[in-house]
Amino acid sequence: MLASHADRERAVDVLRAGYGEGRLEKDEFDKRVERAYGARTVGELALLVSDLPLGPVPHPAPVTAVPRTFLPAPRPRANGKAVGAAVCGLLCVPTFGFTGIPAVILGHAARAEIDRTGESGDGLALTGLVFGWLSIAAWSILMTLLFAVGLASG
Repeated sequence: MLASHADRERAVDVLRAGYGEGRLEKDEFDKRVERAYGARTVGELALLVSDLPLGPVPHPAPVTAVPRTFLPAPRPRANGKAVGAAVCGLLCVPTFGFTGIPAVILGHAARAEIDRTGESGDGLALTGLVFGWLSIAAWSILMTLLFAVGLASG
């Protein structure tokens, strides 16, 4: 396959990187660059750079880097049902308790999942449970009082 100008420039870039890293002497670098610009095929260019890495070699990490053993463990992600339980529990006040039952259901499901999978979010699930049960209790007391007033009034 015939070489394009871009192919020649890529080969010269590899040669420059090799020269910059000290892999080539100045006279060898000059000869290879001259041959790269005179190359007709991609195969000729490949031969010119075959003994060089394709670009700069990355330097190893410094010795002072902290080993992975001593890095803090990644935090487990929060359980989605626990987040939903907390949201529903906090929405009990503006919705007059209508999200209390979903908060309780999601809270219990989230705590079971958290125990099984080791995810975080137990506090969120507990928040949803507390607000959910409080709203259910408030609605139960309100309904009982309304029923008692209805019976008493006849």
